Parts: sequence; structure tokens; C-alpha cells
Amino acid sequence: MSSFLWDERYAGEDYLFGTEPNAFLVTQRHLLKPDMSCLAVADGEGRNGVWLAQQGLKVLSVEASAVALDKAKKLAQQRGVAIDFEQADLAQWQWGEDRFDVVAAIFIQFAPPALREQMFAGIKRCLKPGGLLLLQGYTPRQLEYKTGGPPAAENMYTEPMLRNAFGDMEILHLREHDDLVSEGTAHRGMSALIDMVARNGT
Repeated sequence: MSSFLWDERYAGEDYLFGTEPNAFLVTQRHLLKPDMSCLAVADGEGRNGVWLAQQGLKVLSVEASAVALDKAKKLAQQRGVAIDFEQADLAQWQWGEDRFDVVAAIFIQFAPPALREQMFAGIKRCLKPGGLLLLQGYTPRQLEYKTGGPPAAENMYTEPMLRNAFGDMEILHLREHDDLVSEGTAHRGMSALIDMVARNGT
């Protein structure tokens, strides 16, 4: 989806996915330490990046939509945290190498398979040795629930697909489950979810 279309989605006064952090991300708080460097991928209106900064992490929030970034900056100001923001098309963005202690990739399923493969490679490359990936997405059964996410099965994640994509990392947690989600107006209701925590061993 182009940044123009995302700008339209984010154009309202309300926060599309709410202002509270993703529930799975919060459950991984015990892995986070102050001063860790963190990349929040496609961070939208900033709910997750802001929460990560509230935990004392040094956060870079990357997002394609200028409208979403403006709202994210406002949220960071309201919560009294400092974050680095960058507007970028993730298809073109330079991820860097050995750059981050943590990457938060929460519902980044706008990416079709070719871009997803490119982004996953970038995530692995930019993690420092011992760095952590915290990822949550939808499984294909989410198309039945219709409570959020793109209407495209090929954008969804399965356990075998994630094991294959991140098989060169130490997978600490990987689980498919159905749960109620309440994140703004865009993610609301029973949802088919998959969570993963993986550590970069290289």
C-alpha cells in the first residue's frame, strides 16, 4: 500500500490502532533493558515505539506515512519520551548491520511475499549479535475473522514459514493462537495470531 493510501487511513483525529502498546509486546517486557537500541518497524502512529521508549530503550521509529509520524510525535510528546523518527519506504530503506539490540515488528503485514523476504533479511542483518526480534502477525485464518489486517492470505504468517525464514536464529518462542484483540478501530475482535521471539546468534 502506498504512503498516500496510508496517509488517508491515518488522517482522522483518532489513533487508528489506538495509543496503547500491542499486548504481545507488553508480555515481553522482561526481555527489555534500559538503553537498548531498538527499531520499531512500520511503527504507524507510534503506540509501540512510544511504549518501548517508556521502558528506557533508545528507539528509532520508521514509518512511511507522514500523517502517522506527526501523530506519533504528538503521542511521544504527550508521554514525555524522546524518540528518533524517520519517514522511509521500507522497500528502499537501508537497514544497516549490527545496529539494534531489539527489533519490534508488530503487524507489518502490508508486505507481500517479495517485500516480506527483503524486510526479513533486513531485520536479521540489522540485529546485533544476541539481538532480539519481537514479532506478531496474523495467520491465514484471520481472513475468516475479518477483524484486522490485509485481505490477502499470501501476506499472512504460518509457523513453518517463520521457522524457515528465521531458522538461522534461536527461536525462543513461536505460537499460533486465537485471542481477542482491542487496538483502536482497525484491530478489534477475535483474531488468528502468531507470536515469535527470536535471538540473533551471529
